[in-house]
Amino acid sequence: MRELQINTLFVKRSIFLLFTFYFLLFFTGCDSGSDKSAESLRICPECNMPLPKSNLHTSSLNDNGKIHYFDDVGCMVLWSKENNVELKNMKIFSNDTKKYIDASKAFYSINERTPMNYGFAAYEKKNENTIIDFNEVKLRMLRGEHMANPKIRKKILGY
Repeated sequence: MRELQINTLFVKRSIFLLFTFYFLLFFTGCDSGSDKSAESLRICPECNMPLPKSNLHTSSLNDNGKIHYFDDVGCMVLWSKENNVELKNMKIFSNDTKKYIDASKAFYSINERTPMNYGFAAYEKKNENTIIDFNEVKLRMLRGEHMANPKIRKKILGY
């Protein structure tokens, strides 16, 4: 009889320990695969979308030591207008060289697929598709003359 009591006690303790182990494993392992720490996840201040990991079409603006990151150059232009921030000390990710360059020295195409569908993509080297400079990008964004505007998209794409 005593052996039965010892075995029952052993089984109960084993089940309790196993349950505790799985409980701890479940709750400590749930978030281990996500890489969404505050440092690695950047959010565009204009549209509140996360920046793509590839950096394609992203830009940054240094405002008196505080750097703001944008998922689209159009967002940077609109945000700077809304917040009265001068567009200087800007960097943009170049589609051809795959590195950040001075946004004011880049060449821009007007008909590419971008995160916010504005269509402006930066290139470090001039090519047949890069037809405007940053001042023209800024002007077109403030006028609403970008690919997110259906009338402009129709005109640019020719349909």
